[in-house]
Amino acid sequence: MTAGAFDYDEAFSRNLGWLTPDEQRTLRGKKIAIAGLGGAGGVHLLTLARLGIGRFHLADLDRFALVNFNRQAGAGMGSIGEPKVEVMARLARDINPELDIATFDEGVQPHNVDAFLDGVDLYVDGLDYFVFPARRLVYDACRARGIPITFAVPLGMGAAVLNFLPGGPSFDDYFQLDGTPEEEWPVRFLVGLAPALQHRSYLVYPQIVDFSIQRVPSTGLACQLCAGMAGTEALKILLGRGPVKGVPHSMQFDAYTGKRVATWRPGGNRHPLNRLAIGYVNWRLKRERRA
Repeated sequence: MTAGAFDYDEAFSRNLGWLTPDEQRTLRGKKIAIAGLGGAGGVHLLTLARLGIGRFHLADLDRFALVNFNRQAGAGMGSIGEPKVEVMARLARDINPELDIATFDEGVQPHNVDAFLDGVDLYVDGLDYFVFPARRLVYDACRARGIPITFAVPLGMGAAVLNFLPGGPSFDDYFQLDGTPEEEWPVRFLVGLAPALQHRSYLVYPQIVDFSIQRVPSTGLACQLCAGMAGTEALKILLGRGPVKGVPHSMQFDAYTGKRVATWRPGGNRHPLNRLAIGYVNWRLKRERRA
């Protein structure tokens, strides 16, 4: 092959075996929307591009900064100050120059959510942990359109993955944020994402955690695990093969402890075990603040 030439079939031929040729062609025609292209979202995009997905809608309103270097795929000295959505689209096109990409540099807003989800087969959530209004907006819009959602979140040195499937519980059904103080939403969100809280055992510098100023630690190790987990769920959903469990099922794998825990919590954060976990996290945060 001539240097610099691109051929889709050869570029993704090593996927075959785990995929059939027909399945690879199917993925080439799929469109995935990703909102948030930082820690997890940026790696999601590159992983899915290497899987051979052919079309993306990408949304992010932020720019790369030095504080992103430890975990974000597009962060480097050459990208400081550049829009994340432009940098990540460029990196994805370097993998597959034939990609069909639409970018949304205002992030996802009420005025553009219809365009963001137009023709989309799957939404992959890469939004920042604390972005509740935008997340609820997209989840409600996906639910109204019957678009499945996969969400893998970095936690410690592991990740948790959840799927919100058409006909299953909604975001609000599961996380139960309505009617609770907004300052407690990050705790309820955490417990809903990973009811087992595996990562709590090795937090060695807890004073860095401060939900009131939206500060939590995150590692590139966890973001890489997120991409593999979300990419696998995406493959199964898009091809319609393999078991796909939606909430109230969730799964957390922690590479540090070497443990995988699958949970089933009907009612989400109404479940008694989740309510106990919410109480535990609130108690621990108050203890650390006093210390």
